[in-house]
Amino acid sequence: MSSFDIASAKESFPALKQSQVFFDNAGGSQTLGTAIDSISNYLSKTNVQLGASYAVGQKSTALYNAGYEAAAKYINASEDNIVLGSSTTQLFRNLSFALDFPEGSELIISSIDHEANIGPWVHLAERQKLVIKWWTPKTKENPKLLASELPELLSSKTVLVTCTQASNILGTIHDIKVIAEAVHTIPGALLCVDAVAYAPHRQIDVKELGADFYAFSWYKVYGPHISMLYASQNGLQATKSLGHYFNPSTTLKDKLGNAGSCYELTASIPAVLNYFGPNLSESWAAIEKHEAELQGTLLTYLNARSDVTIFGEKDADTQKRVSTVSFVVKGEKSQDIVEKVDGLSKGEMGIRWGGFYSNRLAEEVLGLGHDGVVRVSMVHYNTLEEVKKLLGIFDQVLGNA
Repeated sequence: MSSFDIASAKESFPALKQSQVFFDNAGGSQTLGTAIDSISNYLSKTNVQLGASYAVGQKSTALYNAGYEAAAKYINASEDNIVLGSSTTQLFRNLSFALDFPEGSELIISSIDHEANIGPWVHLAERQKLVIKWWTPKTKENPKLLASELPELLSSKTVLVTCTQASNILGTIHDIKVIAEAVHTIPGALLCVDAVAYAPHRQIDVKELGADFYAFSWYKVYGPHISMLYASQNGLQATKSLGHYFNPSTTLKDKLGNAGSCYELTASIPAVLNYFGPNLSESWAAIEKHEAELQGTLLTYLNARSDVTIFGEKDADTQKRVSTVSFVVKGEKSQDIVEKVDGLSKGEMGIRWGGFYSNRLAEEVLGLGHDGVVRVSMVHYNTLEEVKKLLGIFDQVLGNA
């Protein structure tokens, strides 16, 4: 895909050939047909243990290695600095058991993150008797993590700061490069970033961002159900090995892999890179332009309604947000709205309600209960026609503004 074309993009995803409209992409994108074919071919022809000297064994190992090479290339990293695993949740949990800090050290934890990037650090603090400082934005309706707020939290005892690049509810983009620079004013302090909700929408260059740990899920970036964690050289050096004592312990894969890099899924990652084509920047620029139209249309509609509260950036500017849009309607339960949309669309409009594992954000920061928000999460294979159809159904559900 050297330039963006919605017709050819939709053709690349077998799931899009049905009547279902997928507006729940923040929970997981659809999978490329080429990735599905790769998985099938691997299991059909090369499903053997890695490292064997016989012909199929060599081919299997080569396919697996090519997957790691592609994954590292995609984020501009060395293979030594990445590990693939079952989920971002699992990789962060593994990482939390591979870090040791002196008793009394301080962790700064963002309160607006998915629990995947909170729970492991809360438990680490309990195990190692560390001090937690919560990083909570000062605004409720549009909470945003600002580097300018960090100096009041940072101290000489800070060892780790955790945050999200874009919330899976708010969609707001945080300036990770500036945040990293602030964190690194403290000698030895590390920054851990959850990019799961950001990665489906923008190109990634971990060296440019400067985070010490950075993770996202390939199954939200049009690939298989596998995830990736990156560590900078400082992050890698700070991480001890969880592997068997007789195995190597040099690379991040050596230290945290624990046989979690599923062979057939790893081997399918090159298919994702091939989809974006040889000019990654050009493809992502086209995607960003298309998503600007999608989120602009939805946000214009929601902003015009006095009964709607949007959580996150209300501006459709793609420098400020990705196309994950969440809101509540005055006097209405989010669950009821979604179920009414289900009924009117005969189940074809796939939107969701809830807190989406960002419970601390939904309940403690936004002040919402279990009902949470209505979330419409779009990606580049969604069309303007689909968005307009959804808005027509919203008109029926919500009535006049």
